[in-house]
Amino acid sequence: MGLYDRYLATRIRLSDGGVPERIALVITEHDLLERGAYDTLASFLQWAFEIGGQEVLIYVSVLDEAVIPTLRTALSDLECPHEVAIREPGAESVADAPVQVSIGLGGRQEFATAVRRIAEDAAAGALDPEDVDESEIERRLVFQSPPDLVIKTGAERLSDFLIWQSVYSELYFTDVNWRDFRRRDFFRAVREFQERKRRFGR
Repeated sequence: MGLYDRYLATRIRLSDGGVPERIALVITEHDLLERGAYDTLASFLQWAFEIGGQEVLIYVSVLDEAVIPTLRTALSDLECPHEVAIREPGAESVADAPVQVSIGLGGRQEFATAVRRIAEDAAAGALDPEDVDESEIERRLVFQSPPDLVIKTGAERLSDFLIWQSVYSELYFTDVNWRDFRRRDFFRAVREFQERKRRFGR
């Protein structure tokens, strides 16, 4: 770790602001085509847990669903200190692991699937429509952990990942492309998180 990285790590450790326990990362399939992309991803996971993170959610946006099997294989082999749960378009089972990966499963599709399942249960008489509330929706989502911090690399625009869960998340955009993303870039995101005053919609 370089001198500047050690400086940032010390600032994070000594800060009165807490560290983000649940960290989400938004990248693209093209980012993972770059040389060293998976090594950077493995390092990112290590950095996140080293600062005290409890969960990491990774969203890989996909334009061509034909690449999903290849991405799934590569991500399954990713060097990681914790269990990894990978979900794809059409998935309904909850991703319950310290590291959760979405390959092309966007928030709109996830939310629509949850609503469809609620409608099916209501039509079958297994659920009273009067009992449908936020918690009923949330327990049917694939990704159930609301991230504290969402990091988006490469461009300042939102994706449709975690559109329900991230409503109160802190968003951090960096123009650093994934191929150039370093420990210090991660530390900068965490430092900015610590300096913000979270309002949770209030």
